[in-house]
Amino acid sequence: MTLKKDAVACHHLPEVGTPDFKAHAHERYAELRAQAPLHRVRMPDGSPGWLVVGYELARTALAHPLLSKDPAPFEEELRSSGRHILLAGSGFGGNMLMADPPRHTRLRRLVSSAFTSSAVESLAPRVEELAHQYVDRFAADGETDLVTAYTGPLPMAVICELLGVPAERRDDLQSWTRAAMTNPSDRQRASLLALNTYLRRLLEDKRRRPLDDLLSRLIAVRDADDGRLSDTELLGTAVILVAAGHETTVNLLGNAMVALLDHPEQARTLRSDPERIPGAVEEFLRYDAPVETSPTRFATRQFTLGGQVIEPGDTVTVALTSAGRDAPVEEHSDPHLLDVSRSNARHVAFGHGIHYCIGAPLARLEATIALRVLLTRLPDLAWIRPAYDVARLPAGITRGPVRLPVRFTPR
Repeated sequence: MTLKKDAVACHHLPEVGTPDFKAHAHERYAELRAQAPLHRVRMPDGSPGWLVVGYELARTALAHPLLSKDPAPFEEELRSSGRHILLAGSGFGGNMLMADPPRHTRLRRLVSSAFTSSAVESLAPRVEELAHQYVDRFAADGETDLVTAYTGPLPMAVICELLGVPAERRDDLQSWTRAAMTNPSDRQRASLLALNTYLRRLLEDKRRRPLDDLLSRLIAVRDADDGRLSDTELLGTAVILVAAGHETTVNLLGNAMVALLDHPEQARTLRSDPERIPGAVEEFLRYDAPVETSPTRFATRQFTLGGQVIEPGDTVTVALTSAGRDAPVEEHSDPHLLDVSRSNARHVAFGHGIHYCIGAPLARLEATIALRVLLTRLPDLAWIRPAYDVARLPAGITRGPVRLPVRFTPR
């Protein structure tokens, strides 16, 4: 199977995903949605592809049986064309994120027991303890950068404890995964190599000396129908759990704090009624999704999507951030406005269909606890200067602030 050659000169297509586009993403997506829910565009690596920007069409595309998550049939041409797709050799191969049924079904079943509601709820006391510990470190300072002091390190600490990664390697893993997720370049490949090398050695160590952690359990798991994870699948699963298992939450927290700092009246609502925070997390996911665009999907056969003919080998990407602003909201409500009191904020921030994010319960738990602790401990949290211009991640599929400089009364 080969990637379809585009008949239209690629430079004539709208360009998406560039640093300038990402800096003004909501405005650019709104312009595209006003024209159509699906567009032929030029992706950041210069290749043509389809971009879904509407909510209903996003749900259709994310669950479409003719859109494959597996790049393997296209791997040779992807490499030769210089496309920045994370292939099997990158260490992202061998995991459920880049697999189709029946392999995807098997891999997901082998990992899913660690992310059940009861398993996740058991982590709540430790997540809360860690949240308070991180706030303790800067509460007396009167100002800090929340990305480096709180919204970044907290999710990494949680996933490292869950997986059994030593605390002294958290900074390394955070640096590698941030580069891997946001830099489609030689630095991305070097970061993935470093992450793979470390996790491979860690898995070997846990195979010899298993402990009570998720990686040790994944090594030992065996299912009567599904067998067990191969070495390649085990490494690929470990890589994706580290990368996707914390980066989404980092940006969920970061985007939520940008929204609350920009809308202090909404923060006051949550401080006065913390029971609203779980519902507010859904609103933050709708209002500014932490994963801006889905991983690339590949058309396996010709079909029609949004009135357009998708040819075999065409690539389709879903703008999850755009879809949230297009999701149905209550009558007389504006989807472009933040409302932490929404009763049913709909979104596709965690995907849709069989590839719905397996770690969504953990991300929701972490966000709920982290926001409650921060809003309670620092009731006068505000931008370090008025009208702060938030710098966003300039590349990659994720969306979040690079810095969150804030001030507050020392505690």
